[in-house]
Amino acid sequence: METEDYLDLRIDEFLDRLAEGGRAPGGGSAAALAVAFAAGLVAMVARCSRGSWEDAAGVAAQSLAINERAAQLARTDADAWQQASAALGEAGADGDAEGRDRDLEQKLGHAAAVPLEIAELGADAAALAALVGEYCEGAYRADAAAAAALASGGASAAAHLVQVNLTVQEGDERLKRARASEQAAAESAKRTLASIR
Repeated sequence: METEDYLDLRIDEFLDRLAEGGRAPGGGSAAALAVAFAAGLVAMVARCSRGSWEDAAGVAAQSLAINERAAQLARTDADAWQQASAALGEAGADGDAEGRDRDLEQKLGHAAAVPLEIAELGADAAALAALVGEYCEGAYRADAAAAAALASGGASAAAHLVQVNLTVQEGDERLKRARASEQAAAESAKRTLASIR
């Protein structure tokens, strides 16, 4: 039941797949790619500012690492959700109920862990966008703001997916981390957007 590698698709093919109405790709994959796009923009802005900012190369390298990991999570999220969804469908079947319950809990837990990582990467990308927005050459500040907004949106979407997961209850450490990432990304985006107007 593995999904194909979405990174091998053209953008229009991925968008068509997203709109098809299947279980995957879904919100988690879209959130991961939003964060990947944000990190790619941050790297672009940093690289275009190398002549005037000595830390630009380091920030670009950090951004590219986030970009690569977030892009990989687009498929990981789809795989995790498909496995959890299949386990949910089998939950009422006859047989080893205890074994199915353990399997379901494990798969739902993994389906929460992936968007949590996406949310955390979104917060990191938004923080880097705020940094490049402050130090980049003026012509690229709007791109830094766009990156911050994309990263914040991706973090927010991913945090919501953690929240609605059946294994995550109020007070769960995963939910606290997801909400903290969402808040941090939102604050970075707000600061960046306000400074560029």
